[in-house]
Amino acid sequence: LLLPSVMNAITNYTKYLSPTSLARQPSAIRKLMPLMKRPGMVSLGGGLPNPSMFPFRKIQFDVSLPYSIDTMSLVLEGNELEEALQYSPTPGLPRLVWQLRDIQNREHHINNLLASDDENTNALFDVSITIGSQDGLTKAFEMLLHPPSDVLGKEKDDCDEVLLESPTYSGALAFLQPFGVKLNPINTDNKGLDPDHLYNILTSNGSKRRRVLYTIPTAQNPSGITLDNARRRAIYQLACEHDLIILEDDPYYFLHPERESLVSFLQLDAQNCMQTDSNAGKGGRVLRFDSFSKIFSAGMRIGFVTAPLPLLERINLHIQGTNLHNCGVSQAMISKMLDAWGGWDGLDAHLRRVSRFYGMRRDWIIEAAEKHLGSVNGVKWNVPTAGMFLWLQLLQFDDTKSLIEEKAADSNVLFVPGQSFDPLDRLSSYVRASYSTASREDMDVAMKRLADLIRDEK
Repeated sequence: LLLPSVMNAITNYTKYLSPTSLARQPSAIRKLMPLMKRPGMVSLGGGLPNPSMFPFRKIQFDVSLPYSIDTMSLVLEGNELEEALQYSPTPGLPRLVWQLRDIQNREHHINNLLASDDENTNALFDVSITIGSQDGLTKAFEMLLHPPSDVLGKEKDDCDEVLLESPTYSGALAFLQPFGVKLNPINTDNKGLDPDHLYNILTSNGSKRRRVLYTIPTAQNPSGITLDNARRRAIYQLACEHDLIILEDDPYYFLHPERESLVSFLQLDAQNCMQTDSNAGKGGRVLRFDSFSKIFSAGMRIGFVTAPLPLLERINLHIQGTNLHNCGVSQAMISKMLDAWGGWDGLDAHLRRVSRFYGMRRDWIIEAAEKHLGSVNGVKWNVPTAGMFLWLQLLQFDDTKSLIEEKAADSNVLFVPGQSFDPLDRLSSYVRASYSTASREDMDVAMKRLADLIRDEK
């Protein structure tokens, strides 16, 4: 895992922050939250509602066991329930924050660089819980990028810039495209983001504006491609050399069957920070966004960001000014379940079961694609190693939008046209198929209907 040499670490984050982020100040009331648990403290400061007036007395829920098909019943009541129903610290319920730190240490080996309850003086990173990873991601965009005041009249070359894969996640584009910053697409191939193209962009573009790199390294949405470790190291090195902040959006990481073999950008960042004797004055350049939506529940809206402390502080200030904190009940339920599973071993067993489940479904859609599209000229795809998506290229189409949105819908089959994932909204010959919820039989029907549509267009 060692990088070639100790590369540029960040000593001051001010230049990376947007004016809006720099202007954020701590909430006077939120600052009281940690003090309220001090023994002997008498508080007339916070405006917490009196929990005796909350009508909920017990929340009981059943969860599956990670090692079997059996279930167990869990209960939130008493102090646990009161904590879940009350206002809580901005980063999240303390117990769940501790559990997330443990997960990140085990998964990404950041060890003594992660904050802890005993005030680790070596800490460079910490974790905060967000309303799904999308919430943390958009707050990071606003923290690191500043759109021009006149979005419509401003030349994009004079704007802050996001370097991002093409194609990329449509949810990120839904925020970025109207935000007004410059979107600079980086080519991808069957191995993911191309570091050579990234290098060419960085060396040919002498922008002095803020620049960040947004990437989905594992089971990318929509392509399904996972970056190999060699490319991850090359990309991280370029980020250090050209002073980029990396936004590592990894919601499908836990679905990968060999996730322990993957070297995350967060791990590379921590590795770089650990290659000198002292952490004084040093800081990382990676913000990592994880999600429980794919493995526990999408509706509970639990994501978490792991980031350098000065940047995480800015995100926490943004949270204080918008949603205060994530849902306490969702956090408490997940924390209770993790404890009941026995901590890490139970979680790991569940993750491997989820990975096998989606791997089986991936095999089903590949089977259907080979059966119905294999004989259709000009249809190509790569087999994803993980995730939920199959990325199909229809070579005879310069634009799949009308085929998919009109003709496919009229034939009672739904896909997403590739244009939806293009940072510059360009025409695309690609189609995204999701295999997460459809039955094996429905996948077969869908691929047959797509094959018939393509043949009809010839």
